[in-house]
Amino acid sequence: MSKKAPNYISTTNACKLCTPLGASIAFKGIEGAVPYLHGSQGCATYMRRYIISHYNEPIDIASSSLSEKHAVYGGGANLKLGLINVTKKYHPRIIGIATTCLTETIGDDVQMFLRQFDQEVEGEKPIMVHVGTPSYSGSHMEGFHDAVTSVVDTLAGVNEDNSKKKKVNILPGFVSPADIRYLREIAEDYSLDATILPDISDTLDGQAAKTYEKIQPGGTPITEIKSMGSRLASIEFGHTMGERSGGTILAEKFGVPNKRILHPMGISATDKFLDHLSMVSGQKMPEKHKGERGRLVDSYVDGHKYIYGKKAIVYGEEDLVVGLTGLLAEIGVMPVLCASGGKSGLLAEKITEATDGNLPEQPQIHEGMDFYDISELAEALAPDLLVGHSKGYGLARKLNIPLIRVGFPIHDRMGGQRILHLGYRGTQQLFDQIVNACIAEKQGDSPIGYSYM
Repeated sequence: MSKKAPNYISTTNACKLCTPLGASIAFKGIEGAVPYLHGSQGCATYMRRYIISHYNEPIDIASSSLSEKHAVYGGGANLKLGLINVTKKYHPRIIGIATTCLTETIGDDVQMFLRQFDQEVEGEKPIMVHVGTPSYSGSHMEGFHDAVTSVVDTLAGVNEDNSKKKKVNILPGFVSPADIRYLREIAEDYSLDATILPDISDTLDGQAAKTYEKIQPGGTPITEIKSMGSRLASIEFGHTMGERSGGTILAEKFGVPNKRILHPMGISATDKFLDHLSMVSGQKMPEKHKGERGRLVDSYVDGHKYIYGKKAIVYGEEDLVVGLTGLLAEIGVMPVLCASGGKSGLLAEKITEATDGNLPEQPQIHEGMDFYDISELAEALAPDLLVGHSKGYGLARKLNIPLIRVGFPIHDRMGGQRILHLGYRGTQQLFDQIVNACIAEKQGDSPIGYSYM
């Protein structure tokens, strides 16, 4: 029986975030960059607070601070003045300019304003990269991917220096700083020099500093971005972004072969990722990774009896939901609902690809969902687990089931920026977390509180 369509069109409790927020995080992964929102001050304030709560790191997002007057007369003057102020105060190497709903609705021609700024302002100026990110046209993931695409389109070129032959581009999508560090380690194990874009491993998970740094060290070096067109290959995680992406631009402009793969979550997906690295590098899988894989297989055997047949609701950004669903199917957990606020139109197809026949029956798959809709479906599905970010805590509390916190945002626990999701190592951590959550629930529900598994 199909669910009756509601007689309203609204979002009660969104299962997505706003588009310029995703762009701001992408820009923070570039060396010397300052994210800049062309819109009202409130947008930048909200996003700063939201991002800081997850990463526990300082983040400045500049704003052109438009008011009601500018909604009528346009925000060009404020945009230019803001760029001057940011340049003087921060001395950035690059300013990533993302638009908000306000400036997109009134139709500000940002590219024209930037050309005027270049002509009117004397002296050395930072690189300007603009991306259109009205929140009514997508989620934070569209903003993230569009920002990366704009950076590649604006800066990427060819460097004839071939002193290091084995160089690759990795465009990992929206993953954690810990994932970025691990990806770099994996590439080095295959003797590959990887340009990872964006690289938030230091800028959003840095060391303790004695003094406040206006721009945190780290990020993808601009010189590396300018050389991305001379790499052996590009590897791009994710299938639900648009056809035009950083990887496709590098392929079209410079002939760099681009390989789109699912996020490497679980043994099967990680095998495919490392097989591709072997092909690009000409090296077999290093012993270290064989060991990680073998221990992961062993843990699957050890933990299978605790989780087989458990039912889970998975939610969040589309590519993460695809990867997590593939992992759950692989370990014997039955996803009963896969939900995202995104609307790529590809979610169901990619979940089928990721699960690869490992499910006895297909889960309900819904795009454009909010938590009100998820909650309405949840009770009838009787899940044992929720898997997603901390915005699902209210539902987990209502259903009295564990919440496996992954992805972004995680506001009610420490260490969201250090969660590993990718590769054999990330899979191991997620598997242990899922198994232990199931054991803890059984232990807590037991009238005798047994202390031995």
